[in-house]
Amino acid sequence: MARPRTFDEAQVLRAVRDQFWSKGYAATSMDDLMKATGLGKGSLYGAFGDKQQLFQKVFDAYCVSSVAAVEKTLAGPDAGALERLRQFLLGVATASAAEVNRRGCLLSRGTAELAAQDAQVADRALETFRGLEAAFVRCLTQAQAHGDLPAQADPRRLGALLLALFRGMEAVGKAGMEEASLRGMVETAFEGLPIASKRRR
Repeated sequence: MARPRTFDEAQVLRAVRDQFWSKGYAATSMDDLMKATGLGKGSLYGAFGDKQQLFQKVFDAYCVSSVAAVEKTLAGPDAGALERLRQFLLGVATASAAEVNRRGCLLSRGTAELAAQDAQVADRALETFRGLEAAFVRCLTQAQAHGDLPAQADPRRLGALLLALFRGMEAVGKAGMEEASLRGMVETAFEGLPIASKRRR
């Protein structure tokens, strides 16, 4: 009969996630994970599998929660959808410029390091980017339904553009670009959107 686990699985996985997030996959050793979690190698392997399986588990959970968080932030009525999207991206600009955020996000870090060699990571990353893009497209479609975007605007193309802005800000913010520049990118992008004529009066 298997012995019951004497540790909090969610807490252990958070510690594992933060270790990979801070150091990257290759630079994180099993000894690092043992130290971060307080568990022995046998306990980690028995509960979660090897290092690769551990990473895939926390990476998957991070991706799912990231999409869900964006969807929740952008949810709301058609009225104000465009402004919700603008405020969300301005918030991303501020967060990306923060000193504490220089490690970037686990999605970007894991994708850059492992996607070329790990098909599972690549597939999960692509699915996540598509989920984020879909959240933007839904918000833009709502704005169009409310009359804030003209009928001829293409929410899918605009959503893809804003996804590139979203991910790009994280990358340059991690490199140290100042908040004002990042927020300026957002404002410039929204000034370039095909706003409906009623909003120009």
